Amino acid sequence: MAVTIKPLTPDLWPAFEELFGKQGACYGCWCTHFRLSPAQRRESDKERNKDLIKARIEAGPPPGLLSFEDEVATGWMQIGPRADVPEWNNKGRGSAPLDPAEAEDPAVWAISCFFIHARARGKGLSHRLVGAGIDFARKNHARFLEACPMDQSKDSHSIGLFVGSTRVFEKAGFETVASRKPGRPLMRYVL
Repeated sequence: MAVTIKPLTPDLWPAFEELFGKQGACYGCWCTHFRLSPAQRRESDKERNKDLIKARIEAGPPPGLLSFEDEVATGWMQIGPRADVPEWNNKGRGSAPLDPAEAEDPAVWAISCFFIHARARGKGLSHRLVGAGIDFARKNHARFLEACPMDQSKDSHSIGLFVGSTRVFEKAGFETVASRKPGRPLMRYVL
């Protein structure tokens, strides 16, 4: 099966919606975790989260990449400027920028989330998404592309892996630039 990866534009909303399912992936998050403050997340629910991400997709530019196998969406990776995921920049997080000014710098990008459908896991799709993300960031004039993955856990189904695996980013050429929390390095790829 051929895998294609495309920026998530409004016309691809039905495929994204089908991939995330009725629950909205990751307990109704709809990939809004790093877009909302903790207080906003507590007040929100899966329907509001879905509305939020749909509005973000419609507003553009594409907030991430969607992978397809035979025209069926199989995976998602949220990628874009750090400013687009404000909670990712929170100074208490391992993902906080090295220089606070980078939180608003449109040339400093982040890969903040993944969602891979169960039928597509274990086939190297995260690696392909990261490779496509590097190209996507470069085409959009990013200087740095960052991630804050987790070291591979013993439980391969760990919910924390929505941020990606350190191993995937190492293979793509990312380097650790900070280690503020055990097992959660801040990694950077210079474009």
